[in-house]
Amino acid sequence: MIGMSKLEPVSFLQGAALEERFNALNSFLIQHQPLWRPKPFIQLTLPWEQTYQALSAWLRARSLDEAEAAHNSPHTLQAPLPFSGWAEESRQLCAIGELPRQHSEAPNAWSVDVPGRKWEQVEAFTQHALFRHPPSHWLDWCSGKGHLGRRLSLSGTAFDCLEYDPSLVDAGRCISKRLGLSAHHYEQDVMDESVLNRLETSHTPVALHACGDLHVRLMQVASAARCSALAIAPCCYNRISGEQYRPLSTDAKGSTLLLSKEDLGLPLCETVTAGARVRRQRDISMARRLGFDLLQREIREIDEYLPTPPLPTSWLQRTFRDYCLELATLKKLPPVPEQDWKALEAAGWMRLATVRNLELVRGLFRRPLELWLLLDRALYLQEQGYQVKLGRFCDYDLTPRNLMLLAEKP
Repeated sequence: MIGMSKLEPVSFLQGAALEERFNALNSFLIQHQPLWRPKPFIQLTLPWEQTYQALSAWLRARSLDEAEAAHNSPHTLQAPLPFSGWAEESRQLCAIGELPRQHSEAPNAWSVDVPGRKWEQVEAFTQHALFRHPPSHWLDWCSGKGHLGRRLSLSGTAFDCLEYDPSLVDAGRCISKRLGLSAHHYEQDVMDESVLNRLETSHTPVALHACGDLHVRLMQVASAARCSALAIAPCCYNRISGEQYRPLSTDAKGSTLLLSKEDLGLPLCETVTAGARVRRQRDISMARRLGFDLLQREIREIDEYLPTPPLPTSWLQRTFRDYCLELATLKKLPPVPEQDWKALEAAGWMRLATVRNLELVRGLFRRPLELWLLLDRALYLQEQGYQVKLGRFCDYDLTPRNLMLLAEKP
């Protein structure tokens, strides 16, 4: 475990601390791969359960409601050993402070077209996007309607917006025009080579929750264009073109930790911003899939998970019997014998409770993996000649993707 004295007091990371924390997280994730790689949803029993039988039995005895209550804060769970040891090491490795902040407020008219939570994120990002040399020209990457670029330009700084969706580009132009702003909203595929013509050395690119390859592309083209500074809050690390993660920094390329596209989804397994209706639909869908999984193992006589495609929410309006029969037809399974459908549906719900509780172990590794990925990006930017800061820009309750990279040429 990394020396805890080195992590106190908690602050944002910069300089040599970036590589030091990366190496500690790298060791932690490699050592505990048997805990976070197996997925309870697709395996009836997990390999680690035989080793930690008391912990397994305790988790399996808990209810779905108990699992839900601990889902976003597994570190606080009073589970049998060695759970608390893993939790404490995870917590301390992921201790990271807030970036420097400068309070400012935008006129109410600027937030009229923005959902409340999104506007709070924009405000938080803006107040933490601070550099030694104030930017002269912002570039809002994957901008949507340009809310972030517009907010950053409040002091009169020029800004451009790059967005793929033409309807969002048009909407952004209308908003900027209504507010009397001189802005350029460009329809642009940022993955296309033509994007290189949009960046100039004087630009300060910013991206709030640009997904996967999109924010990696920003770092690459901004470095190539010799932009003096950039700020990104990454999101959706699993939105990549290949099936395997391609490390960016020398340290990550030298690591034995190899990550699949599926592995990259682990940091995103949170429900902080989901409403009650969405969570209920999710639970019903998962319980039904788990019930169907028990059925398909029996009729195929193969004890392994069978992937099923995403289904419209309208499928949840069907009876459980019709749901299973139609899904069996869709997957071209053998004829389904008559079942005790109520018992099978109940078994699906019981298994959902088990899955959610066993996933609390994986939950201890969500943030460590996310921070590993962010530090890979930070170290890459350092290698491109930037001085980099990594820290929080808002509270976890506003968005779990609350970490931000600031990079500036010395």
